[in-house]
Amino acid sequence: MKERFYSLDVFRGLTVCLMILVNNPGDWDHIYTPLDHAKWAGCTPTDLVFPFFLFVVGNTLAFVIPRLRESGTSSFIKKVIKRSLLIFGIGLFLNWFPFFMWKDNQIVFKAWENVRIFGVLQRIAVAYFFASLIIYFFKTKTAVIIGIIILIGYWLLCYALGAPGDPYSITGWFGTSQVDIPVLGVNHMYHGEGIPFDPEGIASSAAPIVQVIIGYLAGKFIREKGKTYEMITQLFVTAALLLFIGAFFGQFFPIAKKIWTSTFVIYTSGMAMLILAVVIYFIEMKNKRIWLDKFFNVFGKNPLFIFVLSGLLPRALGLIRIPKGIENGQQTYQNPLGWFYEHICVPVFSDPYKSSLMYAICFIIFMWLIVYWMDKKKIYVKV
Repeated sequence: MKERFYSLDVFRGLTVCLMILVNNPGDWDHIYTPLDHAKWAGCTPTDLVFPFFLFVVGNTLAFVIPRLRESGTSSFIKKVIKRSLLIFGIGLFLNWFPFFMWKDNQIVFKAWENVRIFGVLQRIAVAYFFASLIIYFFKTKTAVIIGIIILIGYWLLCYALGAPGDPYSITGWFGTSQVDIPVLGVNHMYHGEGIPFDPEGIASSAAPIVQVIIGYLAGKFIREKGKTYEMITQLFVTAALLLFIGAFFGQFFPIAKKIWTSTFVIYTSGMAMLILAVVIYFIEMKNKRIWLDKFFNVFGKNPLFIFVLSGLLPRALGLIRIPKGIENGQQTYQNPLGWFYEHICVPVFSDPYKSSLMYAICFIIFMWLIVYWMDKKKIYVKV
């Protein structure tokens, strides 16, 4: 079974690898456009990474759910709750870690009052939890109907509760003022946009559930049809249909990752299905296994572990300060990763964009060496 669907491991590994790549540039001020998120509406290659991961979660469910059905409903519920809480907890731990920070040349405790509650892993946990319940307790047709209701319902909520004439903008979207701030509080939200606004907050958490359901349906179809040209053809056709629907309705409900619009779900699911079909075609049908598939495959075998490690390592090393020089009469510092970027990457290229990309690639290679060693030792971390 694993060999039969080797391409799914490769697709999962590719997704994790790209997620680490876009999250770890050498310099956030010098990022090539494809490796940066769209400012608001629109969809860059980077915007595809997170929804692809949710799509992959659904793919995996297609192979796990049959076994969970055999173990009984009680066992299924316990496993889903345990896994969801664990993933959510790891995400929360990642936001708080390393629990200390530098302030006025002193290390101080990072108080809970300033810790962001939601994030990437928390969104995955919520989407996984509800999608699993829907998939397990309802038939496929009903799951599709529920998904459509969620997408249309979210669209209507955004339009009805948003600012008149501007319901889909960062300031006009209903989710921040009417849901996230009252429930989470300003201090527990993301502030990277210059204002309290959480792209993984509560209000936008329903639509990602559908992303997992679509991934499940695709995985179920692949599992049932097997390695056939009929399966590949139907995947391509369905992907094209989803892309068309997403792009068409995107004229009325913008494709925007930051509020995870319904059109964003449809469009990115179509793109995920398209790329997955291409990967399956070359790896499974044509047996074109070049070195790249082996590179991504090891990422796919330890996806959660390496993603978490890629977040923990920079945060931990951030507590180490290396004297950098004197600026405006004050001693400045940098952490080991900053030192590596400035002294190793920057001298190689005169273009700061290339230096920033070089750092990200070096970081990816370092992460790959870890998962490669783990694969050789048959060490696989699962939750």
